[in-house]
Amino acid sequence: MSPKRPQASDNLFAAAGLERDAPRPLPDRLRPRSLADVVGQDHILGPDGALTRMLQTRTLGSLVFWGPPGTGKTTVARLLADATELQFEQISAVFSGVADLKKVFDAARARREMGKGTLLFVDEVHRFNKAQQDSFLPVMEDGTVVMVGATTENPSFELNAALLSRARVLIFKPLDAAAIEQLFSKAEAAEGRKLPLDDEARAVLARMADGDGRASLTLAEEVWRSAREGEVFNAAQLQEILQRRAPIYDKSADGHYNLISALHKSVRGSDPDAALYYLCRMLDAGEDPLFLARRVVRMAVEDVGMADPQALVIANAAKDAYDFLGSPEGELAIAQAVIYVATAPKSNAAYSAYKSAMRLAKQAGSLLPPKHILNAPTGLMKNEGYGSGYQYDHDTPEGFSGQDYFPETLGRQTFYDPPDRGFERDIRKRLDYWAKLRAAKGS
Repeated sequence: MSPKRPQASDNLFAAAGLERDAPRPLPDRLRPRSLADVVGQDHILGPDGALTRMLQTRTLGSLVFWGPPGTGKTTVARLLADATELQFEQISAVFSGVADLKKVFDAARARREMGKGTLLFVDEVHRFNKAQQDSFLPVMEDGTVVMVGATTENPSFELNAALLSRARVLIFKPLDAAAIEQLFSKAEAAEGRKLPLDDEARAVLARMADGDGRASLTLAEEVWRSAREGEVFNAAQLQEILQRRAPIYDKSADGHYNLISALHKSVRGSDPDAALYYLCRMLDAGEDPLFLARRVVRMAVEDVGMADPQALVIANAAKDAYDFLGSPEGELAIAQAVIYVATAPKSNAAYSAYKSAMRLAKQAGSLLPPKHILNAPTGLMKNEGYGSGYQYDHDTPEGFSGQDYFPETLGRQTFYDPPDRGFERDIRKRLDYWAKLRAAKGS
Protein backbone atom coordinates (compact mmCIF):
# COMPACT_ATOMS: atom_id res chain seq x y z
CA MET A 1 0.00 0.00 0.00
CA SER A 2 1.40 3.37 -0.96
CA PRO A 3 1.92 5.86 1.89
CA LYS A 4 -0.86 8.36 2.52
CA ARG A 5 -0.24 11.62 0.73
CA PRO A 6 -0.21 14.65 3.03
CA GLN A 7 -3.23 16.94 2.69
CA ALA A 8 -2.79 20.55 1.60
CA SER A 9 -3.93 21.68 5.03
CA ASP A 10 -1.15 19.78 6.83
CA ASN A 11 1.65 21.91 8.18
CA LEU A 12 5.33 21.17 7.54
CA PHE A 13 5.69 19.16 10.75
CA ALA A 14 2.75 16.93 9.86
CA ALA A 15 3.90 16.50 6.27
CA ALA A 16 7.29 15.34 7.53
CA GLY A 17 5.75 13.01 10.08
CA LEU A 18 7.04 15.12 12.97
CA GLU A 19 3.77 16.43 14.38
CA ARG A 20 4.04 14.42 17.59
CA ASP A 21 7.47 15.86 18.26
CA ALA A 22 6.48 19.45 17.57
CA PRO A 23 5.95 21.41 20.79
CA ARG A 24 2.34 22.50 21.21
CA PRO A 25 1.28 25.02 23.85
CA LEU A 26 -1.17 23.80 26.47
CA PRO A 27 -4.05 26.04 25.25
CA ASP A 28 -3.73 24.50 21.79
CA ARG A 29 -3.65 20.93 23.12
CA LEU A 30 -6.75 21.53 25.25
CA ARG A 31 -8.76 23.34 22.59
CA PRO A 32 -12.35 21.99 22.82
CA ARG A 33 -13.31 19.36 20.24
CA SER A 34 -17.07 19.86 20.60
CA LEU A 35 -19.39 22.65 21.68
CA ALA A 36 -20.14 20.71 24.86
CA ASP A 37 -16.46 21.02 25.87
CA VAL A 38 -16.53 24.84 25.89
CA VAL A 39 -16.58 26.20 29.45
CA GLY A 40 -17.91 29.44 30.86
CA GLN A 41 -20.53 30.27 28.22
CA ASP A 42 -23.58 28.34 29.40
CA HIS A 43 -25.89 31.23 28.50
CA ILE A 44 -24.95 30.56 24.85
CA LEU A 45 -24.14 26.85 24.79
CA GLY A 46 -26.15 25.42 27.70
CA PRO A 47 -29.38 23.44 27.23
CA ASP A 48 -31.38 26.66 26.80
CA GLY A 49 -28.56 28.69 25.25
CA ALA A 50 -29.01 30.85 22.17
CA LEU A 51 -26.70 28.78 19.95
CA THR A 52 -28.13 25.52 21.23
CA ARG A 53 -31.61 26.61 20.16
CA MET A 54 -30.35 27.72 16.75
CA LEU A 55 -28.69 24.36 16.12
CA GLN A 56 -31.76 22.45 17.27
CA THR A 57 -33.99 24.38 14.88
CA ARG A 58 -31.35 24.46 12.11
CA THR A 59 -31.76 28.21 11.70
CA LEU A 60 -28.17 29.37 11.98
CA GLY A 61 -27.81 32.92 10.68
CA SER A 62 -24.96 35.41 10.66
CA LEU A 63 -23.61 36.25 14.10
CA VAL A 64 -21.35 38.70 15.89
CA PHE A 65 -19.46 37.34 18.89
CA TRP A 66 -18.65 40.16 21.32
CA GLY A 67 -16.43 39.51 24.31
CA PRO A 68 -12.95 39.84 25.82
CA PRO A 69 -9.97 37.75 24.66
CA GLY A 70 -9.73 34.11 25.66
CA THR A 71 -13.47 33.45 26.06
CA GLY A 72 -13.84 30.99 23.17
CA LYS A 73 -15.05 33.10 20.24
CA THR A 74 -12.78 31.52 17.60
CA THR A 75 -13.22 28.02 18.99
CA VAL A 76 -17.01 28.23 19.01
CA ALA A 77 -17.05 29.54 15.43
CA ARG A 78 -14.91 26.60 14.26
CA LEU A 79 -17.06 24.07 16.13
CA LEU A 80 -20.21 25.67 14.72
CA ALA A 81 -18.94 24.95 11.21
CA ASP A 82 -18.38 21.30 12.17
CA ALA A 83 -21.84 21.02 13.77
CA THR A 84 -23.57 22.47 10.69
CA GLU A 85 -21.30 20.80 8.10
CA LEU A 86 -20.28 24.15 6.65
CA GLN A 87 -16.86 24.84 5.18
CA PHE A 88 -14.92 26.86 7.74
CA GLU A 89 -13.00 29.83 6.38
CA GLN A 90 -11.16 32.30 8.58
CA ILE A 91 -9.87 35.78 7.84
CA SER A 92 -8.57 38.56 10.06
CA ALA A 93 -9.41 42.20 9.55
CA VAL A 94 -5.87 43.00 10.68
CA PHE A 95 -4.28 41.30 7.66
CA SER A 96 -7.05 41.30 5.01
CA GLY A 97 -8.10 43.91 2.46
CA VAL A 98 -10.74 44.22 -0.25
CA ALA A 99 -8.84 41.90 -2.63
CA ASP A 100 -8.69 39.18 0.04
CA LEU A 101 -12.42 39.52 0.71
CA LYS A 102 -13.20 39.19 -3.02
CA LYS A 103 -11.23 35.94 -3.21
CA VAL A 104 -13.04 34.52 -0.20
CA PHE A 105 -16.45 35.53 -1.55
CA ASP A 106 -15.70 34.07 -5.02
CA ALA A 107 -14.60 30.78 -3.45
CA ALA A 108 -17.76 30.70 -1.33
CA ARG A 109 -19.95 31.28 -4.42
CA ALA A 110 -18.21 28.45 -6.27
CA ARG A 111 -18.62 26.21 -3.24
CA ARG A 112 -22.29 27.10 -3.02
CA GLU A 113 -22.87 26.09 -6.64
CA MET A 114 -21.59 22.64 -5.68
CA GLY A 115 -24.05 22.45 -2.76
CA LYS A 116 -21.60 23.28 0.02
CA GLY A 117 -22.13 26.23 2.38
CA THR A 118 -19.46 28.42 3.97
CA LEU A 119 -19.09 29.70 7.51
CA LEU A 120 -16.82 32.72 7.24
CA PHE A 121 -15.19 33.64 10.54
CA VAL A 122 -14.00 37.26 10.58
CA ASP A 123 -11.64 37.94 13.47
CA GLU A 124 -11.35 41.55 14.71
CA VAL A 125 -14.25 42.47 12.43
CA HIS A 126 -14.44 45.95 13.97
CA ARG A 127 -11.12 46.82 12.33
CA PHE A 128 -12.69 46.79 8.85
CA ASN A 129 -13.69 50.25 7.63
CA LYS A 130 -17.24 51.14 6.56
CA ALA A 131 -16.74 50.24 2.89
CA GLN A 132 -15.19 46.89 3.78
CA GLN A 133 -18.02 46.11 6.21
CA ASP A 134 -20.55 47.01 3.52
CA SER A 135 -18.98 44.47 1.16
CA PHE A 136 -20.27 41.67 3.42
CA LEU A 137 -23.91 42.66 2.99
CA PRO A 138 -24.66 41.05 -0.42
CA VAL A 139 -23.09 37.68 0.44
CA MET A 140 -24.87 37.64 3.81
CA GLU A 141 -28.22 38.48 2.24
CA ASP A 142 -28.11 35.88 -0.53
CA GLY A 143 -26.78 33.12 1.74
CA THR A 144 -23.39 32.80 0.07
CA VAL A 145 -21.80 32.85 3.53
CA VAL A 146 -22.88 32.58 7.13
CA MET A 147 -20.74 35.34 8.58
CA VAL A 148 -19.51 35.02 12.15
CA GLY A 149 -17.62 38.11 13.25
CA ALA A 150 -15.60 38.36 16.45
CA THR A 151 -14.88 41.61 18.25
CA THR A 152 -13.62 42.77 21.62
CA GLU A 153 -15.24 46.19 21.08
CA ASN A 154 -18.84 47.26 21.54
CA PRO A 155 -20.55 46.44 18.20
CA SER A 156 -22.97 49.35 18.66
CA PHE A 157 -20.06 51.77 18.27
CA GLU A 158 -17.73 49.88 15.92
CA LEU A 159 -19.96 48.10 13.37
CA ASN A 160 -22.21 49.56 10.69
CA ALA A 161 -25.92 49.60 11.44
CA ALA A 162 -26.55 47.77 8.16
CA LEU A 163 -24.22 44.94 9.14
CA LEU A 164 -25.66 44.73 12.66
CA SER A 165 -29.20 44.54 11.30
CA ARG A 166 -28.28 41.35 9.43
CA ALA A 167 -26.50 39.61 12.31
CA ARG A 168 -27.36 38.60 15.83
CA VAL A 169 -24.99 39.74 18.57
CA LEU A 170 -24.01 37.09 21.15
CA ILE A 171 -22.09 38.24 24.21
CA PHE A 172 -19.22 36.08 25.47
CA LYS A 173 -18.60 36.61 29.17
CA PRO A 174 -15.23 36.58 30.95
CA LEU A 175 -14.67 33.19 32.53
CA ASP A 176 -15.55 33.09 36.21
CA ALA A 177 -13.54 31.29 38.90
CA ALA A 178 -15.51 28.05 38.45
CA ALA A 179 -14.82 27.97 34.71
CA ILE A 180 -11.11 28.70 35.22
CA GLU A 181 -10.99 25.87 37.78
CA GLN A 182 -12.50 23.53 35.17
CA LEU A 183 -9.67 24.45 32.82
CA PHE A 184 -7.08 23.83 35.53
CA SER A 185 -8.58 20.38 36.15
CA LYS A 186 -8.47 19.57 32.42
CA ALA A 187 -4.87 20.74 32.27
CA GLU A 188 -3.91 18.53 35.22
CA ALA A 189 -5.60 15.54 33.58
CA ALA A 190 -3.75 16.19 30.32
CA GLU A 191 -0.40 16.63 32.09
CA GLY A 192 -0.93 13.76 34.50
CA ARG A 193 0.15 15.88 37.48
CA LYS A 194 -1.29 18.46 39.88
CA LEU A 195 -0.43 22.12 39.76
CA PRO A 196 2.28 22.72 42.38
CA LEU A 197 0.21 25.31 44.25
CA ASP A 198 -1.42 25.51 47.65
CA ASP A 199 -5.13 26.46 47.79
CA GLU A 200 -4.53 30.19 48.15
CA ALA A 201 -2.00 30.27 45.31
CA ARG A 202 -4.41 28.33 43.08
CA ALA A 203 -7.09 30.96 43.70
CA VAL A 204 -4.58 33.74 42.98
CA LEU A 205 -3.60 32.07 39.70
CA ALA A 206 -7.27 32.01 38.66
CA ARG A 207 -7.57 35.74 39.43
CA MET A 208 -4.42 36.47 37.43
CA ALA A 209 -6.11 34.96 34.37
CA ASP A 210 -8.58 37.86 34.53
CA GLY A 211 -11.38 35.87 32.90
CA ASP A 212 -9.19 34.74 29.98
CA GLY A 213 -9.24 30.96 29.48
CA ARG A 214 -6.24 30.95 27.16
CA ALA A 215 -4.26 33.02 29.65
CA SER A 216 -5.18 30.68 32.51
CA LEU A 217 -3.67 27.69 30.67
CA THR A 218 -0.59 29.67 29.65
CA LEU A 219 -0.06 30.70 33.27
CA ALA A 220 -0.52 27.10 34.44
CA GLU A 221 2.12 26.01 31.94
CA GLU A 222 4.49 28.65 33.30
CA VAL A 223 3.94 27.33 36.83
CA TRP A 224 4.88 23.79 35.80
CA ARG A 225 7.98 25.07 34.00
CA SER A 226 9.09 26.97 37.10
CA ALA A 227 8.54 24.28 39.76
CA ARG A 228 11.36 22.02 40.89
CA GLU A 229 10.68 18.44 41.92
CA GLY A 230 8.37 18.31 44.95
CA GLU A 231 8.08 22.11 45.18
CA VAL A 232 4.71 23.69 46.04
CA PHE A 233 4.29 27.45 45.68
CA ASN A 234 2.34 29.70 48.02
CA ALA A 235 0.63 32.91 46.83
CA ALA A 236 3.63 35.17 47.44
CA GLN A 237 6.01 32.82 45.62
CA LEU A 238 3.58 32.50 42.73
CA GLN A 239 3.37 36.25 42.23
CA GLU A 240 7.14 36.56 42.40
CA ILE A 241 7.64 33.82 39.80
CA LEU A 242 5.01 34.97 37.33
CA GLN A 243 5.51 38.70 37.93
CA ARG A 244 1.69 38.97 37.58
CA ARG A 245 -0.16 39.36 34.33
CA ALA A 246 -0.93 42.94 33.28
CA PRO A 247 -4.60 43.87 33.57
CA ILE A 248 -6.66 43.86 30.37
CA TYR A 249 -7.22 47.53 29.68
CA ASP A 250 -7.18 49.46 26.43
CA LYS A 251 -7.22 53.18 27.11
CA SER A 252 -8.95 53.83 23.79
CA ALA A 253 -11.47 51.01 23.93
CA ASP A 254 -14.36 49.50 25.81
CA GLY A 255 -12.54 48.66 29.07
CA HIS A 256 -11.58 52.32 29.43
CA TYR A 257 -15.16 53.55 29.12
CA ASN A 258 -16.54 50.81 31.36
CA LEU A 259 -14.19 51.70 34.22
CA ILE A 260 -14.56 55.48 33.97
CA SER A 261 -18.33 54.98 33.94
CA ALA A 262 -18.05 52.78 37.04
CA LEU A 263 -15.90 55.42 38.78
CA HIS A 264 -18.30 58.25 37.95
CA LYS A 265 -21.40 56.33 39.05
CA SER A 266 -19.71 55.23 42.29
CA VAL A 267 -18.96 58.87 43.11
CA ARG A 268 -22.51 59.90 42.19
CA GLY A 269 -23.80 57.08 44.41
CA SER A 270 -21.74 58.39 47.38
CA ASP A 271 -19.66 55.20 47.67
CA PRO A 272 -16.05 56.31 48.29
CA ASP A 273 -14.79 52.72 48.65
CA ALA A 274 -16.06 51.60 45.24
CA ALA A 275 -14.86 54.88 43.73
CA LEU A 276 -11.34 54.35 45.09
CA TYR A 277 -11.34 50.77 43.77
CA TYR A 278 -12.12 51.87 40.20
CA LEU A 279 -9.70 54.79 40.45
CA CYS A 280 -6.92 52.39 41.44
CA ARG A 281 -7.92 49.91 38.72
CA MET A 282 -7.39 52.62 36.12
CA LEU A 283 -4.18 53.98 37.63
CA ASP A 284 -2.77 50.46 37.94
CA ALA A 285 -3.54 49.84 34.26
CA GLY A 286 -1.64 52.94 33.17
CA GLU A 287 -4.40 55.49 32.69
CA ASP A 288 -3.23 59.12 32.46
CA PRO A 289 -3.78 60.60 35.96
CA LEU A 290 -4.60 64.00 34.45
CA PHE A 291 -7.48 62.43 32.51
CA LEU A 292 -8.82 61.12 35.82
CA ALA A 293 -8.30 64.48 37.50
CA ARG A 294 -10.31 66.18 34.73
CA ARG A 295 -13.12 63.67 35.18
CA VAL A 296 -13.20 64.34 38.95
CA VAL A 297 -13.61 68.07 38.16
CA ARG A 298 -16.54 67.13 35.92
CA MET A 299 -18.08 65.06 38.73
CA ALA A 300 -17.71 68.00 41.12
CA VAL A 301 -19.70 70.33 38.88
CA GLU A 302 -22.21 67.80 37.53
CA ASP A 303 -23.09 65.72 40.59
CA VAL A 304 -22.18 67.88 43.58
CA GLY A 305 -22.61 71.35 42.18
CA MET A 306 -23.93 73.99 44.56
CA ALA A 307 -24.66 71.43 47.28
CA ASP A 308 -20.96 71.84 48.14
CA PRO A 309 -19.19 74.45 45.97
CA GLN A 310 -15.94 73.55 47.73
CA ALA A 311 -15.92 70.23 45.80
CA LEU A 312 -14.89 72.06 42.62
CA VAL A 313 -12.12 73.85 44.50
CA ILE A 314 -10.83 70.53 45.89
CA ALA A 315 -10.98 68.82 42.48
CA ASN A 316 -9.08 71.65 40.79
CA ALA A 317 -6.54 71.68 43.61
CA ALA A 318 -5.98 67.93 43.10
CA LYS A 319 -5.22 68.53 39.43
CA ASP A 320 -2.76 71.30 40.35
CA ALA A 321 -1.17 69.11 43.03
CA TYR A 322 -0.59 66.33 40.51
CA ASP A 323 0.96 68.83 38.08
CA PHE A 324 3.25 70.02 40.89
CA LEU A 325 4.17 66.66 42.44
CA GLY A 326 4.06 64.32 39.46
CA SER A 327 3.80 60.56 39.80
CA PRO A 328 3.49 58.62 42.06
CA GLU A 329 2.96 61.19 44.86
CA GLY A 330 0.42 63.21 42.90
CA GLU A 331 -2.01 60.31 42.58
CA LEU A 332 -2.78 60.64 46.30
CA ALA A 333 -4.18 64.13 45.70
CA ILE A 334 -6.53 62.72 43.05
CA ALA A 335 -7.59 59.96 45.44
CA GLN A 336 -8.30 62.57 48.13
CA ALA A 337 -10.45 64.53 45.67
CA VAL A 338 -12.35 61.35 44.74
CA ILE A 339 -13.08 60.69 48.43
CA TYR A 340 -14.20 64.30 48.98
CA VAL A 341 -16.51 64.36 45.95
CA ALA A 342 -17.92 60.92 46.74
CA THR A 343 -18.76 61.92 50.32
CA ALA A 344 -20.07 65.41 49.48
CA PRO A 345 -23.84 66.11 49.40
CA LYS A 346 -25.13 65.56 45.87
CA SER A 347 -27.13 67.88 43.65
CA ASN A 348 -27.47 68.22 39.90
CA ALA A 349 -29.70 71.30 40.23
CA ALA A 350 -27.08 73.61 38.70
CA TYR A 351 -26.44 71.13 35.88
CA SER A 352 -30.18 70.78 35.18
CA ALA A 353 -30.66 74.56 35.34
CA TYR A 354 -27.87 75.09 32.80
CA LYS A 355 -29.38 72.56 30.38
CA SER A 356 -32.86 74.09 30.70
CA ALA A 357 -31.56 77.62 30.17
CA MET A 358 -29.52 76.51 27.14
CA ARG A 359 -32.54 74.78 25.64
CA LEU A 360 -34.70 77.93 26.01
CA ALA A 361 -31.90 80.19 24.72
CA LYS A 362 -31.78 78.12 21.53
CA GLN A 363 -35.55 77.97 21.12
CA ALA A 364 -36.49 81.58 21.91
CA GLY A 365 -34.11 83.28 19.51
CA SER A 366 -32.51 86.73 19.84
CA LEU A 367 -34.91 88.43 22.21
CA LEU A 368 -34.02 91.93 23.41
CA PRO A 369 -33.54 92.27 27.18
CA PRO A 370 -35.94 94.70 28.92
CA LYS A 371 -34.94 98.30 28.23
CA HIS A 372 -34.55 99.24 31.88
CA ILE A 373 -31.43 97.05 32.21
CA LEU A 374 -29.81 98.25 28.95
CA ASN A 375 -27.05 100.87 29.01
CA ALA A 376 -27.72 104.18 27.29
CA PRO A 377 -24.38 105.66 26.23
CA THR A 378 -25.98 107.97 23.61
CA GLY A 379 -28.80 110.50 23.69
CA LEU A 380 -30.73 108.57 21.05
CA MET A 381 -30.72 105.47 23.22
CA LYS A 382 -31.90 107.48 26.24
CA ASN A 383 -34.74 108.86 24.15
CA GLU A 384 -35.67 105.30 23.25
CA GLY A 385 -36.03 104.47 26.92
CA TYR A 386 -32.78 102.51 27.40
CA GLY A 387 -31.94 102.40 31.12
CA SER A 388 -35.17 104.18 32.10
CA GLY A 389 -36.63 102.93 35.36
CA TYR A 390 -33.63 100.84 36.38
CA GLN A 391 -33.32 100.46 40.17
CA TYR A 392 -29.85 100.11 41.63
CA ASP A 393 -30.22 97.19 44.05
CA HIS A 394 -27.67 98.50 46.54
CA ASP A 395 -29.78 101.63 47.03
CA THR A 396 -32.79 99.65 48.26
CA PRO A 397 -33.28 98.86 51.98
CA GLU A 398 -33.09 95.10 51.42
CA GLY A 399 -30.34 95.27 48.76
CA PHE A 400 -32.88 93.72 46.39
CA SER A 401 -35.01 95.63 43.86
CA GLY A 402 -37.13 92.72 42.68
CA GLN A 403 -37.14 93.94 39.09
CA ASP A 404 -37.74 91.55 36.16
CA TYR A 405 -34.68 90.91 34.03
CA PHE A 406 -36.14 88.54 31.40
CA PRO A 407 -37.19 89.73 27.92
CA GLU A 408 -40.71 91.11 28.10
CA THR A 409 -42.05 88.70 25.47
CA LEU A 410 -40.61 85.74 27.35
CA GLY A 411 -41.77 86.44 30.88
CA ARG A 412 -40.15 85.30 34.08
CA GLN A 413 -38.66 81.75 33.98
CA THR A 414 -37.39 79.37 36.67
CA PHE A 415 -34.44 77.08 35.87
CA TYR A 416 -32.60 76.65 39.17
CA ASP A 417 -34.50 74.66 41.79
CA PRO A 418 -32.07 73.79 44.60
CA PRO A 419 -32.92 70.81 46.79
CA ASP A 420 -32.96 70.98 50.58
CA ARG A 421 -29.47 69.41 50.85
CA GLY A 422 -26.02 70.64 51.78
CA PHE A 423 -25.13 74.26 51.05
CA GLU A 424 -28.18 74.53 48.76
CA ARG A 425 -30.40 74.42 51.85
CA ASP A 426 -29.18 77.99 52.57
CA ILE A 427 -29.57 79.01 48.92
CA ARG A 428 -33.16 77.72 49.00
CA LYS A 429 -33.90 80.01 51.94
CA ARG A 430 -32.46 83.03 50.10
CA LEU A 431 -34.44 82.31 46.94
CA ASP A 432 -37.67 81.91 48.93
CA TYR A 433 -36.99 85.20 50.75
CA TRP A 434 -36.34 87.04 47.46
CA ALA A 435 -39.45 85.52 45.93
CA LYS A 436 -41.55 86.95 48.75
CA LEU A 437 -39.93 90.38 48.36
CA ARG A 438 -40.44 90.27 44.61
CA ALA A 439 -44.10 89.41 45.06
CA ALA A 440 -44.55 92.20 47.63
CA LYS A 441 -42.81 94.81 45.45
CA GLY A 442 -44.76 93.66 42.42
CA SER A 443 -48.08 94.03 44.22
